[in-house]
Amino acid sequence: MTENKLETIDTPAVLVREAILVRNLNDMASFARELGVNLRPHIKSHKIPRLARIQVNQGAVGIAVAKLDEAEAMIAGGIKDIFVAYPLVTPTKIMRMLRLAERADISVAADSQEGIDALASGAAWAETTVGVVLEIDTGLKRCGVKPNGEALALARAIQEKDELEFLGIMTHGGHSYLASDPEKVQEIGRQEGEIMVRLARRLEKEGLPCSRVSVGSTPTAKTAGMIKGITEIRPGNYVFNDLTQVSLGVAMEEDCSLTALTRVVSRPARDRCVVDAGSKTLGMDRGVHGTSIFEGYGKVKGHPEAVVSSLSEEHGVLSLPPESDIKVGDLLEIIPNRSSPLVNLARTVHIIRNEEPWEEWEVSALGSN
Repeated sequence: MTENKLETIDTPAVLVREAILVRNLNDMASFARELGVNLRPHIKSHKIPRLARIQVNQGAVGIAVAKLDEAEAMIAGGIKDIFVAYPLVTPTKIMRMLRLAERADISVAADSQEGIDALASGAAWAETTVGVVLEIDTGLKRCGVKPNGEALALARAIQEKDELEFLGIMTHGGHSYLASDPEKVQEIGRQEGEIMVRLARRLEKEGLPCSRVSVGSTPTAKTAGMIKGITEIRPGNYVFNDLTQVSLGVAMEEDCSLTALTRVVSRPARDRCVVDAGSKTLGMDRGVHGTSIFEGYGKVKGHPEAVVSSLSEEHGVLSLPPESDIKVGDLLEIIPNRSSPLVNLARTVHIIRNEEPWEEWEVSALGSN
């Protein structure tokens, strides 16, 4: 019997297969390099400074973060160019960002006059200048202003503040996650890129040059990024991929580098078993933006008949056909519906090289601020 080297890892645990990870990293870095656009990965998908350093060493111009605790962890890990792709509107957060800006080159997003005024007030108090990127709504209907006169007015408001530097515009094509098929994903990506380029040209005609025309999301990065005039892409999930990317046709299961390792602790009935990965490991995500597109909470590798049908905090219940050979003590791997929540709940990930545990990498940005 072949020895399973993963038996040495206590469960539940998060695994990352190095070979797949490297392939995913190389693929996106090569795409950006060949296209001549900047790659600024969003690290909220992994929160691992060591991985961010690999991305920068491969040519990324810097990283994007959603939260200041992510920025703090990345700066401590040696990253020096950070875009906070989230509106900061309170003095507490702005002061915190300005302290970080003493140690790294930090730019921030804004999408309101109130946010612009707050950033300017903070920068004036600190006697510094803050680079600001205006967030544009290209269809997600979350943050961002419409790409019309409102965007023009806010861009001008940023430029007119002595304490602020208008850097350009950014968007997140997150509505691609709601697409019904791969063709729709590509259509959304093209629209995302075209809308941004048209707006950038309009702003430049009005004396508001956009050095940064930045698009985001793993599903649309390669389509939006191909539109001439786009200067930057901000994919994040591509490093791991997950069942969401597979469902969109962006990746295949063999491109999913991250899994949850779990052990069967009970088989109380022929039609179900229980594993030690519950909601504290897998999260409760069954879709993006409030959707519920998956039958369960992940896919069990090598056991297509099993469904991760319900979770409590420490227990995962798998529905099984009566003839399933899964037994108590078995190690299973679950590909998550979405990888980001799983990593967010972990403290370390186990890097697997040649099907053997190689190293543990710390997930440093554990907070939520």
